[in-house]
Amino acid sequence: MGRRYRRDMSTQWYGIVVDSADPIALGRFWSALLDKPITGESAEEVDVALDDGLWLVFVLVSDPKVVKNRVHLDLASTSAEDQAAIVARAVELGAKPVDIGQGDVPWVVLADPEGNEFCVLEPRDEYAHTGPVAAVVVDAHDPRAQAAFWAGVVGLPVTREHDEYASLSQEAGPSLEFVRVAEPKVVKNRLHLDVVPPADGDLPTEVVRLEAWGAVRADVGQIDVPWVVLTDREGNEFCVLSPR
Repeated sequence: MGRRYRRDMSTQWYGIVVDSADPIALGRFWSALLDKPITGESAEEVDVALDDGLWLVFVLVSDPKVVKNRVHLDLASTSAEDQAAIVARAVELGAKPVDIGQGDVPWVVLADPEGNEFCVLEPRDEYAHTGPVAAVVVDAHDPRAQAAFWAGVVGLPVTREHDEYASLSQEAGPSLEFVRVAEPKVVKNRLHLDVVPPADGDLPTEVVRLEAWGAVRADVGQIDVPWVVLTDREGNEFCVLSPR
């Protein structure tokens, strides 16, 4: 597919992967909503280029969505008018408002055409540098511990820390955030992260490092693939790709 490789001295966050019954339709929805280009498209995978070399990737799966996702996207807005325009555009493209118990909040919760929840945030200065995706948000039992784990995985700093939430931020592109919930994880996540070692790195060596950091190998039905599937300390799947 058409992904641009990132080159750095350390393992990096590389992509946000979304399970999909129809990658072409879902990829086109998100490309239009975010105003970001599709760089590769097939019936099995669609790649949308975000900012700072990060990718939003839609992959074909047969499993249906059955519960609220534990990983979702927050979208940034620059004003109340911009927030309203993003919501209107999303609905026009096929999104629907959903109630996940959010109550009276200043953001808007929607679901994309396959039911994946996402939030359109009110304007916040902390996301002025991120581009259209403000954050990837992960449900967590222990946000502090999850942030510490992922800081060790991708080398991003912990910029906010609280019993109820914690965040990793980068100079450009979305934050990675953890929000406390009580509900347990019961199925494989439909959204997961991909990370990639640098071009001069080594996949087996990096997997050993991550296992020492607390990651665990996982079997999600992969057979002969050039990447390794791991889970973090709360069971969230992620993939370590080959160096590039």
